[in-house]
Amino acid sequence: MKKVGIIMGSDSDMPIVQKAVDMLNSFDIPYEVHIYSAHRTPDEARDFSRNARKNGFGAIIAAAGMAAHLAGAIAANTTLPVIGIPCKSSNLEGLDALLSTVQMPTGIPVATVAINGAANAALIAAQIIAVEDASLAENLDAKRKADADAVLAKDAALTEKLS
Repeated sequence: MKKVGIIMGSDSDMPIVQKAVDMLNSFDIPYEVHIYSAHRTPDEARDFSRNARKNGFGAIIAAAGMAAHLAGAIAANTTLPVIGIPCKSSNLEGLDALLSTVQMPTGIPVATVAINGAANAALIAAQIIAVEDASLAENLDAKRKADADAVLAKDAALTEKLS
């Protein structure tokens, strides 16, 4: 199975990134987590990106706040799918990070999730890897069904309570 790379711009992003780690763990998807800054460690971020495919990665998640150039810097150096997580900060409530992550130029795409949307970033990475992994695809289908069943159970409980 391909690995997922998770890159965050700062260790302060770890509480958000933890949700992606937890989701990947729930599917037994291998991953690596690193701190690389698009601005402070551009060589390391570039080297990770350029070597990701040969190092067994199938997708990369990049989490950053504020200027949030990390996902774009990663995507500029690989053709692997890159999923950006714009992280909320005290400045502009994360809108700056969202716009920096989603507004990529043609030819360097970054799939972008909601502000602090790490669980969805991991699910997108899992879906990408599941294209060639039938067992993982079945596990994703089972999760989707379990999520739907939980909503229907809440609906039934509410209907019973209000009757």
